[in-house]
Amino acid sequence: MNEKSQVRDVYDAVADPTRRKLLRMLADVEELPLHELTVHFQMGRTAVSKHLAILKDADLVIARKVGRETRYRLNPTPLKEIQDWVSFYEGFWKERIAKLHLILEEKK
Repeated sequence: MNEKSQVRDVYDAVADPTRRKLLRMLADVEELPLHELTVHFQMGRTAVSKHLAILKDADLVIARKVGRETRYRLNPTPLKEIQDWVSFYEGFWKERIAKLHLILEEKK
């Protein structure tokens, strides 16, 4: 499998703050073209395009050609993997805190 056909890990894709900001922007709209996304960053179109390509490889962004313009929209489905992972640890810590609370109450 070559690098272009490789699916990128969703955690790797959201690790970068620029990509998280892109996802957040796309969550607020149906879709946006590259030039409208680029104005929100202190980097050129090529750099923003590279970030969008990483998000696209992780299936977090869907690109659609409209004439000569490419429009991007959020695909939130892969984010469920992150939500599930975080939810497990929320339960883990709630259980630990409850046990600690019981221990502290017993020592009173």
